[in-house]
Amino acid sequence: MDGLNPYRTARVAEILADFQTLQYYIAAAPAEPDNSDDYYTEGWGTLRQCAIDGQNILDVAADTSVPVASGEDEQQKAELKQVLLDAYSRRHEAQKIYLRQGAAQRWVKFREQALQGGRPNSSNRSPLRACDHHLRAELAAITDEYVYSQLQASDAGKNRWLAEDPSLRSVLRWLRHRR
Repeated sequence: MDGLNPYRTARVAEILADFQTLQYYIAAAPAEPDNSDDYYTEGWGTLRQCAIDGQNILDVAADTSVPVASGEDEQQKAELKQVLLDAYSRRHEAQKIYLRQGAAQRWVKFREQALQGGRPNSSNRSPLRACDHHLRAELAAITDEYVYSQLQASDAGKNRWLAEDPSLRSVLRWLRHRR
């Protein structure tokens, strides 16, 4: 017995709370434009995909396969580590979705500024292209490595117990097997 199960339990609770908050924000984001002509634009397509991805990460069944360990404390440790990987991976994916939504919502604002209440035409074509280019650049910067390091820095800043957090490789493996 290593005596760390209370820390593991608290860590799982923190991550699940973070995930729940992220899911709330993801679900609250708009996915449909006011003007149906904008439906197939890049930003609105990104927002719709984020809504779908947010629901998918909820729909993925938990991996309940846990190796059998000797002793009650060791079994609890194995179970907590499995739940930690599951929760950590879901939070990672939710954070990535949330960041993508943020980029797309900024695109909506920039696009509205470029349109100035009007519709796309030859005089605003260049600013609209710049909006699209900026969105693609922001989305490209939201990598798994970026999300992982951002979450680690945030957790460290909150003085959370990080000793047994899964590696990025473990998180990506979990995500790959659940899609």
